[in-house]
Amino acid sequence: MSANAPNTVDRIWLASYPAGVPADIDPERFSSIKDIFVQSCEKYRDAPAFTCMDKTITYGELGDMSLAFAAYLQGVLKLEKGDRVAVMMPNILQYPVAIFGILRAGLTVVNVNPLYTPRELEHQLHDSGAKAIVIVENFATTLEQVIAKTHIKQVITTQIGDLLGFPKSLLVNYVVKHKKKAVPAWNISGSVTLKSALSQGRVVVSAAGYIKPTVTSTDTAFLQYTGGTTGVSKGAELTHRNIIANLEQLSAWMNGALKEREEVVIQPLPLYHIFALSTCLTYLKQGCETVLVPNPRDMKSFIKEMSSRRWTVLTGVNTLFNSLVNHPEFKALNFSAVKLCIGGGMAVQRTVAEQWQQLVGKPLVEAYGLTETSPGVTANRLDLTEYSGSIGLPFPSTIVTIRDDNETILEVGAIGEICVVGPQVMRGYWQRDDETAKVMTRDGAFKTGDIGIMDASGFIKIVDRKKDMILVSGFNVYPNEVEDVVAACPGVLEVCAVAAKDEKSGEVVRVVVVKKDPSLTKAQVLDYCKANLTGYKVPKIIEFWDDLPKTNVGKVLRRTVRDTPQHAPTHKPAQKPSEAPARAEQK
Repeated sequence: MSANAPNTVDRIWLASYPAGVPADIDPERFSSIKDIFVQSCEKYRDAPAFTCMDKTITYGELGDMSLAFAAYLQGVLKLEKGDRVAVMMPNILQYPVAIFGILRAGLTVVNVNPLYTPRELEHQLHDSGAKAIVIVENFATTLEQVIAKTHIKQVITTQIGDLLGFPKSLLVNYVVKHKKKAVPAWNISGSVTLKSALSQGRVVVSAAGYIKPTVTSTDTAFLQYTGGTTGVSKGAELTHRNIIANLEQLSAWMNGALKEREEVVIQPLPLYHIFALSTCLTYLKQGCETVLVPNPRDMKSFIKEMSSRRWTVLTGVNTLFNSLVNHPEFKALNFSAVKLCIGGGMAVQRTVAEQWQQLVGKPLVEAYGLTETSPGVTANRLDLTEYSGSIGLPFPSTIVTIRDDNETILEVGAIGEICVVGPQVMRGYWQRDDETAKVMTRDGAFKTGDIGIMDASGFIKIVDRKKDMILVSGFNVYPNEVEDVVAACPGVLEVCAVAAKDEKSGEVVRVVVVKKDPSLTKAQVLDYCKANLTGYKVPKIIEFWDDLPKTNVGKVLRRTVRDTPQHAPTHKPAQKPSEAPARAEQK
């Protein structure tokens, strides 16, 4: 991947940068993520690092446990530098212990969605060549069905409550297994528990058997899989340099907005998702306390967690923020300590952003990125005073161009595909040079698959996903625009716009709406659209569903909506929670 910008590009966005934000960052400041991690664990040793279900582990404890796990992988399993280790678990304390242990051993992390089907899990494990996996027992039955078809040699299991301390760990594990019946029977020969692995690792450390590996910035840190709904899921090779560059970019953009040791971050997004993972690493670099939320869909418990502490930062997606601002218990919270709210993963809608700012008193700062860019590409200024409708400005050391189908860079104000050059752009797709070539321009820019426009000040606006565009009688209709309008219609809670086949115009706009007001009618939605959209953009098909299918991150699954027959019953259609739009862990 080329990290050099085309010489002809004028970085017009630099003039719009906040004071103090540099034009460029140094991606070589650290040689590896593990060096950043070890530095934080030493510098903030007594400070809280992660909290989950009211149990807190300090940076010192996290450092000690991750070192023990690294020693186990290295000294007991005899894994060698570059070997892949899969991690399959939700937001629990074991997750940071596992991934930092893997990185400290000089190995590569393969993040796995815990809700994968056997088919999806088999593909990812086989494709990555992972030799070991750390998995929560709740999902071990899925692994059992496919392990023989993978390269996995060692399975390390854990229970949800294992790191919560006595006696809470016993109570939580008992409730999960016997009361909630959330652990289906499984049997994997030779598996060991994470507790046992940590114990064995401590023996290795005490015997001076752990050897600090030499890890360089060009080594692969994460194989981050993406693109599972429109073809074979591909592993984006994210090097240590890629991730470090993005951490430096995020830190530069925040420009002192967050204070060392002072911040309490609420993290409801799953850490196996690149957006959550990168922000988590950024917060860790500054000694923040991150509160892990295992199940944000349990809105009552989630809000109770938020009400129990003085939190300052929240990372989320549009659907999550929408659910919160419409929940009466959330409206009753004290927001006086809130400093920063970041929206990513999908487009932030105007209605949601405005409701959020009115309620919380802080703007919802929209950022944009993709799995292949580690993920950050752009972000709005933190001093935003109102909804901008844009995804902000390119990060330091990032070149964004708008191009046509011939890869020609277009003038300011023209609509085209957003292309990115920067140190955060992936090395390529794992063992898929042909797929890598498809997403790179001739001069080395990454083609995002998103359609956008840049204004004279360098601010970029997403028009839509290239493949989601609706073609009505030769006119382009962008679902995001339709969704923005429908979402603002009184009585609408959520909306998804997709294409539907039509004999006369080729395609028409179909919208699926979730009601906030039970009395809302299709006629009311239609009238609102007619008043706010050009005729060919007005939905010809309007349906009411009880819910929209979403990924675990909360991103609406447009493909599932599109593939569900029209006039479907109002219950939510069957979905695979692991599905995600092709290639883009967007915004």
